[in-house]
Amino acid sequence: MDPSPLLRCLRRILELRKDARRPFAAPDQVEEPSFTSNCFNHSVKTPVSIMSLWMMLPLSLPVFMITGIWVVYAMALYNQHVCPVNNWVYNESCEEELHLQRSPVLCCTLENVPLISKSGTMPPESCFFSLICSTGAFMVLLIGLLRYAHVIEKHQNCLLNTAGLSTSWICAAGLLMVGNFQVDYAKVLHYVGAGVAFPCSMLFVCLQSALTYRLAKTQGEYRTGHLRAAMTMLALVALVLSGVFFCQESFVLQHASAIFEWVYCILLMLFYGTFAFEFSDITGDTLMVLSKGAKEQNFDISDHKTEVRGVNHHQPETLAML
Repeated sequence: MDPSPLLRCLRRILELRKDARRPFAAPDQVEEPSFTSNCFNHSVKTPVSIMSLWMMLPLSLPVFMITGIWVVYAMALYNQHVCPVNNWVYNESCEEELHLQRSPVLCCTLENVPLISKSGTMPPESCFFSLICSTGAFMVLLIGLLRYAHVIEKHQNCLLNTAGLSTSWICAAGLLMVGNFQVDYAKVLHYVGAGVAFPCSMLFVCLQSALTYRLAKTQGEYRTGHLRAAMTMLALVALVLSGVFFCQESFVLQHASAIFEWVYCILLMLFYGTFAFEFSDITGDTLMVLSKGAKEQNFDISDHKTEVRGVNHHQPETLAML
């Protein structure tokens, strides 16, 4: 350890004591010893903020979810639990089940349509599908909560923001049901979860697109709004076509429904990834918004720091009157 800083401190303290012992020294001529500023100032470093790493959360959601569902589909395809996406030929029935067939040309029925949930029905891919959906539901819940707090901190709370938080949490609950209740074993619960997750996720992206335009002030924020609006329109078209084709009895339309379902989910995950623009500004004060509650719409950062340090900078009423 270098002793020179300590020696400088001791020398500085002795000089201040000599000055203080002078009989007619004016008060403004006596300097108060400041150990931090005079002695150890060269070794004090400002801690680097890591709150900007929150932007990795919305970026990791599409990477994790899109990669995960494609891995599940690849496992189901390898185990012959679903038919390939490029297969458009289906039959009323087959002599053997799909996973028992060994011929190069597979005989597919509507039970083997490559829907996302159908790919994660049979083990072992069902285990990974449940894990991916459960983890994704938690990430969706966390992103919705942080987005809610960020809007309150930077702007103020509004109906769109509260509705966005509610729809994100309901969507997370539906996604949790979809992943843990496979369609072949708990069809009713699986469809209830899908009926909750798909409409609420669509409503969430619509609300967030409208909220982005409402809060936009810079050119970059307007560009983010344009990007989200375009992705919302494409996702809406994909969801409507997937739902309409799913109710049809045609083999071709059923297969098209599965493809549009994949397109919708990928667009939805990419939409969540765009929150990285806002999450790069998240600080510790954003997290404190959640503890203070949404009632304080105008969050005063300076007042919060004063309360944490336990220092009251307000003048007493008596001194104010004087």
